[in-house]
Amino acid sequence: MRLLLAEDDQNLGELLSNFLQNKGYDVKLVRDGKMAFEEFNKSKYDFCVFDVMMPEMDGFTLAKEIREIDKKVPILFLTAKSMKEDKLQGFALGADDYLTKPFSMEELLARITAISRRTVGEEETEEEVYMVGKLKFEPAFRMLYLKEGERKLTTKENQLLHLLVKNKNEILDRQATLRAIWGDDNYFNGRSMDVYIAKIRKLLREDETVEIMNIHGKGFKLVTKD
Repeated sequence: MRLLLAEDDQNLGELLSNFLQNKGYDVKLVRDGKMAFEEFNKSKYDFCVFDVMMPEMDGFTLAKEIREIDKKVPILFLTAKSMKEDKLQGFALGADDYLTKPFSMEELLARITAISRRTVGEEETEEEVYMVGKLKFEPAFRMLYLKEGERKLTTKENQLLHLLVKNKNEILDRQATLRAIWGDDNYFNGRSMDVYIAKIRKLLREDETVEIMNIHGKGFKLVTKD
């Protein structure tokens, strides 16, 4: 299991990372929320452990940004706060659990194991093979299979289509998508994304049951009529 750990306390971060690696996890340790968000969008992660109080971007904001592009990845918060309101805010943002410092390593491992068992049944069993209407899509290989033959997607085409498919029939937030793929939601990147959306629409056009809708002021939605 690949685990993304965001903890700004260097000693604690390294302690947690080493412990989890010894337990068989593939851990990526970052020092702030901005680095965590960038790392999440570069690689696929199966689990996230985020400190709440971090520089650049706090854990709550980080979780909100991630939930805009991935509704399912488990998120566990670590925090020195024990206020009921903070916990409610964390759960409202889509957290799976909340661990208050100080805690034991064994308790952290138990929470991760329990959440993983609970969510494994919700994970897609096709191992990154999606059906977009009648078209097969394999993001790991950047392949879209059309009637006329297979099509190798560009990196950004693949990233965009992957986000659209993972959030099928739900609104994909425009700004969050720009930050995830382009790293910045400025005007010029926005125009670039619109061009890529048009390219993907053209590729999917051969299946009339598939449509990418523009949701004014919000973003895009991939819908299928099957």
